[in-house]
Amino acid sequence: MRRPVPPDPSAAPLAIGARIRNARSAQGLTLAQVAEAAGLTKGFLSRLERDETSPSVATLVQLCQVLSLTVGSLFAEPEIQLVPLDEAPRINFGGTGATERLVSPRGESRVQVLRSSMSAGASGGAELYTVASEVEVLHVLSGSLTVRFVDRTLDLAAGDSLTFPGREPHSWEAGSHGAEVAWIIVPAPWSGTA
Repeated sequence: MRRPVPPDPSAAPLAIGARIRNARSAQGLTLAQVAEAAGLTKGFLSRLERDETSPSVATLVQLCQVLSLTVGSLFAEPEIQLVPLDEAPRINFGGTGATERLVSPRGESRVQVLRSSMSAGASGGAELYTVASEVEVLHVLSGSLTVRFVDRTLDLAAGDSLTFPGREPHSWEAGSHGAEVAWIIVPAPWSGTA
């Protein structure tokens, strides 16, 4: 009778230090506080957070209890989603002369990222409009753009970023050479799942 051969363990180091450090920092705890509560030395905890040493199972369980983490959360696969620009769906938020692509995942509701390629004179329209979100960030990748609000007009050049409340009435117009811009909208006004 043949027995299955177990897989070889991975040679890749187990990188849990950053997750432990982030949990500690998020709770406003110092290395000394967590080390004392977990019965560890400050030096050991520091090396663990830099992935320079590995804890025993008992130590890991104790540390997770102190940080109110589940042991499994340290090993969970992160939700990472790639959206290549050439596969990003085209969308239309209105306006003329712009090709807009949704470059964040379609079902992501926490944030929405749009990439707009604007021809010279492209415009969001003569009327000011709003987006149902808390905040918008506009980053000009190349070219120039003028953004109009009720009480002011701002000229943006390549490299400039503008942050404003999403419900603030506004419109935009690309400069004489067009523009490439990224819009970051929080939360996503449209998830594309409906």
